[in-house]
Amino acid sequence: MSKISIKSQKEIDGIRAASKVTAQILDAVGEIVRPGVSTEEINTFVHKMTLDAGCKPAPLNYHGFPKSVCTSVNEVVCHGIPSPYQQLQEGDIVNIDVTSIKEGYFGDASRMFFVGGPKACSEEACTLVETTKQALQIGIEQVRPGAHFGDIGAAIQEFIEATGKGYGIVREYTGHGIGNQFHEPPQIIHVGRRGTGAEMKPGMTFTIEPMINIGTHKTTLSRMDGWTVRTQDNKLSAQWEHTVLVTPTGYEKLTQSLAGYDY
Repeated sequence: MSKISIKSQKEIDGIRAASKVTAQILDAVGEIVRPGVSTEEINTFVHKMTLDAGCKPAPLNYHGFPKSVCTSVNEVVCHGIPSPYQQLQEGDIVNIDVTSIKEGYFGDASRMFFVGGPKACSEEACTLVETTKQALQIGIEQVRPGAHFGDIGAAIQEFIEATGKGYGIVREYTGHGIGNQFHEPPQIIHVGRRGTGAEMKPGMTFTIEPMINIGTHKTTLSRMDGWTVRTQDNKLSAQWEHTVLVTPTGYEKLTQSLAGYDY
């Protein structure tokens, strides 16, 4: 297993600064999410705001990804590519995944948005989105010195299964360590057993980002673009994500909303 890095105070400050920009972008981008807006317009908005903040958009050209943000609509689990030909429709749900690079450090987070507002979306969609947000928070609450990384996935899995809704928890796509690299150890799997995995220590930084499907947990990867991940049964999927720091007494959500949103 690759070693999990413990960040210095300078590194933590750098990740916190990048995460703050990411949170600001996500706070702002919700204002343009509405019926008729294309996912390319969301990309343009995020790209400009990232540059205006003196940062770089991490997704752009990452292993060939062609855009500055991921926009995953309805049955798209993750890595949706913005397009001028994809317009948001009333009742859609969309995950917007933003990662900013500031002075060499990364801050990564994503949020769900209701197109046309929650009342425009089905009860099934609203419940999925809210349950997934709760799952993220429950996973984050496991973070503290001495806990194990398996505790995160175990808590999320226990919560989702206890709902009795038959939701699927995506296995193939996970959270990850983050710092002066986009992805580094550890891998954060959103299912698991308590007491397994490496022990958490103060100064570790990583993302938690459960992807929950209404139906099967299985996914398919687009053969056309090599990026877009969809649910195998084409049912809805939701995801929420934070970058988290292990503190001496627990955790800090580095990508916490700065506008007072419940996230």
